[in-house]
Order: sequence, then structure tokens, then C-alpha cells
Amino acid sequence: MAEAPERHGWKWLLCAPALVVLVTAASGPLLIVVAYSFLTPGNMGGVVWEFTLEAWFRVFFRRDIFDPESITFNQAHLTVYWRSVWLSLQTTFICAVLGFPTAWFIATRPPSSRTLWLFLITIPFWTNLLIRTFAIQEVIRNNGTINTVLLQMGVINQPIQMMYTDFAILLGMAYVFMPLMVLPLYAAMDKLDFRLVEAGYDLYASRVQVLWHVILPLVKPGFIAGSILVFIPAIGAYVTPRVLGGGRTMMLGNLIALQFGQGRNWPLGAALAMLMLIIVVGALVFYLRWANREEARNV
Repeated sequence: MAEAPERHGWKWLLCAPALVVLVTAASGPLLIVVAYSFLTPGNMGGVVWEFTLEAWFRVFFRRDIFDPESITFNQAHLTVYWRSVWLSLQTTFICAVLGFPTAWFIATRPPSSRTLWLFLITIPFWTNLLIRTFAIQEVIRNNGTINTVLLQMGVINQPIQMMYTDFAILLGMAYVFMPLMVLPLYAAMDKLDFRLVEAGYDLYASRVQVLWHVILPLVKPGFIAGSILVFIPAIGAYVTPRVLGGGRTMMLGNLIALQFGQGRNWPLGAALAMLMLIIVVGALVFYLRWANREEARNV
């Protein structure tokens, strides 16, 4: 009996290679980005190893070109941040609204056919993200599928401008990230005891009452996991806003890439990236605390 803890301790060594990779491949680059955000930008990119808070200052403020003492809020950065957060929240909401009935449909199919439906849901992951984004572009462009059908039906007289708008980015991100919401919801519904649903009906509860008081509380972990999986990549999306936004509607990922590329201001790009990380972590902490508080209240 005395050897059991010792054998258990040796098992942690099996995780050592993975932990080393995670620390060096994830934490290492992150620490470099943190350090770059406090350095001086080089003349042609890169950084100069001189400590400064100028990058963090320029995230929120800007100086007038002709009057350096005149300081105003950097409306461009704040607008991009707000647009990124707002579109990410909308994407998460749309994926939740559409993903719930999809996951419910799959979970209520016979066990023999569920694998097929899950296979259809995961097919988009087999295709490159850029190809999927171009597919959405072919649907909503001025001479794309939607406008062509509406013109032939006589519903509209001229094509509807959908490309290079917030709507195009929202549609593209909802399409791309939808499976990330459906799969966690299905995993939660697959463990659902449907006898509780039948008990609700036996107690003369309506369909809405059963949905609100029985089903939704039981599948809440699926909503939480799906929301996290959708919100995090959505707020840092680069390809979808770049293709469907066309440079007119910039999001946070595009702004960061612009600073590391054409802007040649690596410290500012690093500061923008770190602020995005802070927003994501803050949103996750708030969401998880709210979910835990609701769960404790229902117990």
C-alpha cells in the first residue's frame, strides 16, 4: 500500500514532454509579445530594446501631428475593438440560436443515424478556412447566388450590396464557427435524461415551460462550452473579415496584422494583441462566474 503514492507520482513524469512543449510553444511566444509591447519600434520593423509605454499609450490615445501636446482618444482603435467584440457576441448568439435546434435534432435521431448527421456537421472542418470563406463570398456577392435568384424572381431591381459589410462578416463567421457550437450542445444533449422531459409533460407543463425549466438548465454546460469555443476565435478572426470585409470593415485581427506588416510597428501590434487577450480572459471570467452563480442559485 505504501508504494501506491510513489507509483502515482511517477505518472506525472509522463506529462512532462507535453508540459514542456506547452510552456515553450505557448507561454514562450506570449512572453515575447508582452516584452515587445513595452519596447520602441524599429525604423523598418522589429524593435529597439529601449523600454517605453508609447505603444500602450497609442492603443487608447493619439497625438496631433502638428501639436504633439494635443492628445485625444484614438477613435479608430476603439471603433475596431467595439466592432470586434460586438460582431463576436452576435456570432455567438446566432450560433447558439441555430445550433440548439440542430443539436436537438441530432440527439433525438435513432442511434444508428446520429453518426451520419455528426459526420455532415464536421465536413466543413475538412476544408480550408479560406476556401469556405470564398464559398460564402460566391453566395452573397452582387452577381452571386442570392442576388441572382432575387433578380430572376423580380423581388429586387438591382443587386443588394452585402459584400464588404458587417453583415457579410457576421454571416461568414456564423457559418465558419457553427460546428463549434453544435458539437458541445450535442454532447450535453446526448447525456440528457429524456425521462425528465416526459415528467415535465406529465405535470402539465407546456412545451415552452419544459424547454425553459428542464431542457435549457440541463444543457447549460454545452452552451457555456460552445460560447467559449465560438467567441474566442471570432474576436481574433482574420481571414473571414479580410475576405468578406474587403479592408473596409476591419476587425481586431486585421488591425494587429496591419501593425506587424505594413505599419512596421511591432510594439503597437503587440500591445493590441495583449489587450485582446485581456478582453478575452475578462469575458471568460465574467461568463464563468455568472454561470457558476446561476448554478449555485438553482441548487
